[in-house]
Amino acid sequence: MRNALAIAQREIASYFASPIAYVLIGFFALLFGYFYSAILAFFLRQSLQVGQFGFGGPTTINVNQDLIRPLMINATVILLFVLPMVTMRSYSEEKRSGTIELLLTSPLSDLQIIMGKFLGAMALYSIMLAITLVHIGMLFMYGEPEWLPVATGYLGLLLLGGCFVSVGLLISSMTKNQVVSGMATFAVFLMLWVINWMADTAGPVTQAVLNYLSITEHFDDFSRGVLDTKHIVYYLSFIAFGLFLTAKSVDSERWRG
Repeated sequence: MRNALAIAQREIASYFASPIAYVLIGFFALLFGYFYSAILAFFLRQSLQVGQFGFGGPTTINVNQDLIRPLMINATVILLFVLPMVTMRSYSEEKRSGTIELLLTSPLSDLQIIMGKFLGAMALYSIMLAITLVHIGMLFMYGEPEWLPVATGYLGLLLLGGCFVSVGLLISSMTKNQVVSGMATFAVFLMLWVINWMADTAGPVTQAVLNYLSITEHFDDFSRGVLDTKHIVYYLSFIAFGLFLTAKSVDSERWRG
């Protein structure tokens, strides 16, 4: 585990040694702040209308369901664009610069290398999420949201991001071109995002399979504050399978080298 953490520290340092970390964090914070402002403005207008006309009283509007949940769902859209840029250089840059040979011939196992790169990417992603806590903190300061749906929402975002990172590492290990890696990762993310759109026109068995494979279908309960073990198992299995395929890809690279 110590070697994996050393690789993770190396990855984090490489992110912040170039403008990529600052650009990605700023881009994520900017988009999240925009969605926060837009949803908050809509929420306030709804609150004023309910207070003015008395439709159902103030209990009709709920901070968690009408503000935080849409915000979490919109945050998953940002991940489609941000996380491919996080993972596209993980192995591609190593191949382009020629350091992949040094890494593969070092006294480190493939598992340690992969886990180190995964933890490094997840650390950068966690920093992005941590910045958004400023917005959520303001809601707790001036409102009374429930903390459990917020916690499950962030857990869902972490697990969803872990799935995307594992896929990104796999694709990055297959090419030395960062642009190709980023575009291919985005394409796979998008496919996993929209795969259940075809479920409405499919048969019952196919519909169930497509809905289960949809990576966002499992996030809905997290955003509502529901912690279901089947969704956690799905995400953890997805991450493990992605890292397993990455290990096989890296192992084939070792043999070709």
